[in-house]
Amino acid sequence: MEFSRLMNRFYRLSREVLIDHDAVIEKFVGDQIVGLFVPFLAGPDHARKAMDAARELFRATGHEDAEGPWVPLGAGVHTGSAFVGMVGEHESSDFTALGDPVNIAAHLASQAGVGEILLTEAVREGAGMPNDGLERRHVLLKGHPFDALVLPMLRVGTTTG
Repeated sequence: MEFSRLMNRFYRLSREVLIDHDAVIEKFVGDQIVGLFVPFLAGPDHARKAMDAARELFRATGHEDAEGPWVPLGAGVHTGSAFVGMVGEHESSDFTALGDPVNIAAHLASQAGVGEILLTEAVREGAGMPNDGLERRHVLLKGHPFDALVLPMLRVGTTTG
């Protein structure tokens, strides 16, 4: 029951944060939530809104608190053209997003450590983030080398070394 309450709290909070930042909730997958920042709904600054939503999720779950988060998070953010719509037929249909940008974001999220947002250069540029001060990390996405940027969401009182 405790785990169920924790997940319900996370789902409720993350849904609110993403919707407040103009995302469409694609799905909940296990202990993950997938939000889509579709330009015609979120606007031309969709990359910035995605980053703002990720940062807010970290703040809301306590990643900046001295006592640490109540649920440990890692996130992945990517942008690009993808299919967004209904697939399947009749009872077996589903609203989803498909394509490389979706897969890249999912793989980044799976490789992000607790308290990290892994993002791509396309997101950094689209969000208008400065190019300095971000760690570059070489990651493998389905066996293909890929360079990601790391934005740490440090807790109060912690340091990097």
